[in-house]
Amino acid sequence: MFKKILIANRGEIACRVAATAQRLGIQTVAVYSDADAQAKHVAACDEAVHIGGSAPKDSYLQWQRIIEAARATGAQAIHPGYGFLSENEDFAQACADAGLVFIGPPASAIAAMGLKAESKRLMDQAGVPLVPGYHGADQDAALLQAQADRIGYPVLIKASAGGGGKGMRAVERAEDFAEALASCKREAINSFGDDAVLIEKYVQRPRHIEIQVFADSLGNCVYLHERDCSVQRRHQKVLEEAPAPGMSEHLRKRMGEAAVAAAQAVGYVGAGTVEFIVEQTAYDQPETMRFFFMEMNTRLQVEHPVTEAITGLDLVEWQLRVASGEPLPLAQEQIPMLGHAIEARICAENPDKQFLPATGVLQVYAKPASTSFSVGAVRIDDGVRAGDAISPFYDSMVAKLIVHGQTREQALARLDVALSQLHIVGLNTNVQFLRHVLATESFSRAKLDTALIERERAHLFHQERLGAELAVAAVVAHTVQAEQALAGDDPFSARDGWCSHGLAQRRFEFDFAGQRLHAQLSYGRDGLRLALGEQPAQALRTEWRGDELVLHLGARSERTRLYWQGEVAHVFSPRGATRITLIDALAHAGGSEHESGRLTAPMPGKIVSFLVKAGERVSKGQALALMEAMKMEHTIAAPADGQVGELLYAPGDQVAEGAELLKMA
Repeated sequence: MFKKILIANRGEIACRVAATAQRLGIQTVAVYSDADAQAKHVAACDEAVHIGGSAPKDSYLQWQRIIEAARATGAQAIHPGYGFLSENEDFAQACADAGLVFIGPPASAIAAMGLKAESKRLMDQAGVPLVPGYHGADQDAALLQAQADRIGYPVLIKASAGGGGKGMRAVERAEDFAEALASCKREAINSFGDDAVLIEKYVQRPRHIEIQVFADSLGNCVYLHERDCSVQRRHQKVLEEAPAPGMSEHLRKRMGEAAVAAAQAVGYVGAGTVEFIVEQTAYDQPETMRFFFMEMNTRLQVEHPVTEAITGLDLVEWQLRVASGEPLPLAQEQIPMLGHAIEARICAENPDKQFLPATGVLQVYAKPASTSFSVGAVRIDDGVRAGDAISPFYDSMVAKLIVHGQTREQALARLDVALSQLHIVGLNTNVQFLRHVLATESFSRAKLDTALIERERAHLFHQERLGAELAVAAVVAHTVQAEQALAGDDPFSARDGWCSHGLAQRRFEFDFAGQRLHAQLSYGRDGLRLALGEQPAQALRTEWRGDELVLHLGARSERTRLYWQGEVAHVFSPRGATRITLIDALAHAGGSEHESGRLTAPMPGKIVSFLVKAGERVSKGQALALMEAMKMEHTIAAPADGQVGELLYAPGDQVAEGAELLKMA
């Protein structure tokens, strides 16, 4: 076994690898960029080496510097994590040439599976089922259009060297193909340095089911069951679970054996995932499922914890043992499958604005209680702490929340409770969106396919579980409690509404979801009463239960936590979360200035192109510009009809959040 390894990654996966290494008595070396100088993964390792600027191309993709850091610190092996250099055959080969062990497959296996077109050819030879498509080297746009027409719409354009949903578009009509192809090629060249694409038939009612495989250098290869990753947005996974609901033992065995055949066809060693697209004629007829090879990820997957949860195995430990020359710890028939596990990816983004990535500081990061990373009901994998910043340089994922139960129903309930206890303030996240997904009929009853989010759109977006009444009551109650705590035992400082005659009242004003609200709090001998707007007043009582303030409003009771961000109160309860602004009448007496005719960057990023010219008339919703941020392209649309006045940047320019991109006349 190794004595020291270098982890060539950042964030939660670097922390995850470090945890297992340290449990096994292996010293760890972190690498970090300018932006990550104070990051959690740096503190989690025994040593750390600075490798460059904040952008990945200046640091985490500089494999020469990483190899130099490994040599300088005496590391014997390099764990690449996932993303960045984990599937770079040149890096794997450079490690071997430098006398370092690459904790992953051989460079030849990465190369064979790295290009989707080549991997399809190999899988065809190995007898693994394939989706009809075009995987050729000729990338002439007219030929690609003709191939798409031949296959029949809808088709899926995919970057040949890609992954993570980048360089991927579904095309429903022939007339939309050329524009989608150009966008895919732009994303592909920016993300992978290769704009080659392949075209496949878009499978109807598809499920995304992947098989975890493991191989050692002695010729042994096993599969560790499957994961269902069908719930996706923008072709990126949102929720993953194991085992896949509705999977028969017969189909599991067939898919597992096909995955092993795929791995053996390229001389695979280490952890890998063979991804299949599964066609289903009906949600409740597993016997009709047909599976097709999609791609192989030659690394550890983001969603590997659900496999660990149902098997009780540490996959990073397996990686370390296999890389050091040991045989696989278990044979196929010895691998257990216990209960059900679900993973939720917690991302900094705004689901109600087409999942626009968010940046900012984690002013509050309160997590549910968790157990050991490999055992127990609730597990959190993260690479951040309260006070850390989510920057525009890296992926938007904040953490992974994993739960395990004896049944899928138990795991679902446990995940919803854990999400309700995850409180993040400082930036937008998808936490409430995830809870909406769990509550849908499609997900709760395992009617799974990759169109689930679109199909359940009416129940997922712009949803408010906590209404204005609860939000107002929470702010008022917390304000009163805070004032009483400050007063202590001093009767002259008490803000309890006492007066010698009449009824004491206080007026509050709020902004809630763009609506101006007012509330009146009355202090009486029988306690507090709260009225929202013209509604009848209700009795308001409060009590502390640990860190939670329980509101008793009329006949209802609700447990709440509240965090202030300036004048904005973030309210959390078991039912959901919301935000409300307490208006200071004096501070806002002058009103606010409304700016029009501006189009600003919603987040830091790079201008890819402008789609309009100065002087051109545009209509509301028309695409005006393309921005690249957090590894994805984003379309900037016109907020209203108008005329373009002036373009203020050029393609390739970096822009800050809030920067004015163009003027509208």
